[in-house]
Amino acid sequence: MFGYYRVASAVNKTVVGNPRKNAEEVLTLIKEAHSKEVSVIVFPELTLTGYAASDLLLNQTLIANQNDSIRYILKNIETINTVAIIGIAVFEADRLYNCAVVVQNGKVLGVVPKSYLPNKKEFYEKRHFTTGRDITRTTLDLLGEEVPFGVDLLFTDKKELTFGVEICEDLWAVTPPSNHMASNGANLLLNLSASNELIGKHEYREELVRTQSGRCMAAYVYSSAGVGESTTDTVFGGHAIISEYGSTLAQNERFCMNSHFITADVDLERLRWLRVNESSYGDARRKKTRIIKVDELSNLTKIQRDINPMPFVPSRYADKKHRCDEIVQIQAHGLIKRMSHAKIKKALIGISGGLDSTLALLSTHKAFEMMSWDIKDIIAVTMPGFGTTTRTKSNAVSLCEALGVTLKTVDITELSLKEFEAIEHDKDDFSVTYENVQARARTSILMNMANKVGGLVIGTGDLSEIALGWSTYNGDHMSMYALNSGIPKTLIQYVIEYFKSNKEIAEIIDDILATPISPELLPHEADEIVQETENIVGPYELHDFFLYHFIKYGAKPSKILHLSSIAFDTKYDEKTINKWLKVFLKRFFTQQFKRSCMPDGPKVGTISLSPRADWKMASDVDYEGWIEGFE
Repeated sequence: MFGYYRVASAVNKTVVGNPRKNAEEVLTLIKEAHSKEVSVIVFPELTLTGYAASDLLLNQTLIANQNDSIRYILKNIETINTVAIIGIAVFEADRLYNCAVVVQNGKVLGVVPKSYLPNKKEFYEKRHFTTGRDITRTTLDLLGEEVPFGVDLLFTDKKELTFGVEICEDLWAVTPPSNHMASNGANLLLNLSASNELIGKHEYREELVRTQSGRCMAAYVYSSAGVGESTTDTVFGGHAIISEYGSTLAQNERFCMNSHFITADVDLERLRWLRVNESSYGDARRKKTRIIKVDELSNLTKIQRDINPMPFVPSRYADKKHRCDEIVQIQAHGLIKRMSHAKIKKALIGISGGLDSTLALLSTHKAFEMMSWDIKDIIAVTMPGFGTTTRTKSNAVSLCEALGVTLKTVDITELSLKEFEAIEHDKDDFSVTYENVQARARTSILMNMANKVGGLVIGTGDLSEIALGWSTYNGDHMSMYALNSGIPKTLIQYVIEYFKSNKEIAEIIDDILATPISPELLPHEADEIVQETENIVGPYELHDFFLYHFIKYGAKPSKILHLSSIAFDTKYDEKTINKWLKVFLKRFFTQQFKRSCMPDGPKVGTISLSPRADWKMASDVDYEGWIEGFE
């Protein structure tokens, strides 16, 4: 299922010192997980004995009963391909180890010992256990079978899944074993824990799991001992957490009175390719590891995960406000540096009443305010043409007047007609030439006016338009500083809304946001826009979704199509998404020549198409292999 795997964190109701009863609870959860297409399920530390068994762990009877319970579990999962990781105590070489046993289809695949043993305050593990951090390339006899034993074990299905196991305190160490597991290819990290509850500890614990998943560019599944553990001196809340690359996908309500598990579908294919695309992961030092092959896992029939239809836009309002503030700061400081370095005092912007020029003007205005520069040195030029409507021009003029910038109007109608005549183009032929003449006329005016006043032309084109090549080469494609080049269309409207705190322009902004996106290059009808961009190239919300997954981790078109169908389930059918995905792919490849010579502009998010830094591609690459990928 496009690299998605369902994983689970289980918290079984524990009976301290009674492995058989614990095994029955574990077995019930494994069977339920299997019925729900879970590939891997992890249980708490010392699952079968109970973490609080304490000195009874040194008693032969408890260890023998535990081993009998392992046999019981193995016998009853012979036809279950869900991989289960269970906490056990292992007696080996006259030492006792705190371990995780990995089982599947009635077999033991391997045993991983705990590396770091807490021995302070309420924890005294060194009283019972020996550290296993130096055990590598070793086997042990478990239930009469020689099985791999050591901290050098990784488990894989030879597809997208490779997982490693660490135990409780290992995660809290200065250098967690999971760091080395991740650097050797583990994209799923599992932790069996017995972490007691203290005021505020659960928040730190969740942050620790979440940040470790981000640092390791992996999914991290954490299970901690819960209700039923001894409360003699401590209370265990049974905290279950599943995180992926710095985000928590699921966590439970602690102190649940019954055995239960939580699940999440993690995108392991994405994580593997993010490591190649976005980090210095390849520089991490590798260690010798033993790779254990797991049997075929369950295939998901349906991904059970929310797919964000707007990956560039934060879902929470508070996050949006913070994100917008950061974007404006980046834009403003980028412009300040460029103008200061060039010793330029004036900024020129072609203002149309559309989203992009509005944001460019507002961010430029912010930069001038920050530097206490004269606002009148912002020269906003409105250049009405054949398709300009009263609504867009009025909004442009009103915004400029409210901000107090210098406003100039240059009608390009006559200039365009003379250009038509010069190149022998029929003024009633509304072809691409008709449109591009106007676009280039506007750019020429801005450039020449900038020369005259000693100013800098601010580009207004956004990241979405750059991806699609939706610009006129050497027209609106060109500027002296492309201020919006790092911001996709779906995010721009939220950044513009950020400026509504200025009540003088709030009403104008509302109408700009409600205006259809259009280049207004074709003649209007009864003062109404006839040329809507999204009817021509497709909805920007789809294109931004395609762009994010295509660039972020190189997703295949078939996966993008499937995820789009989930994200936009009630809005677009698969046929419509398929149509616009083809448009995106064809335009993205064929329009690279415009990106190859795009002007400077500030990178804002993790995705940028600057040919100097983030996206390098030949202008004549063939795209057939990508179209064939899902057609």
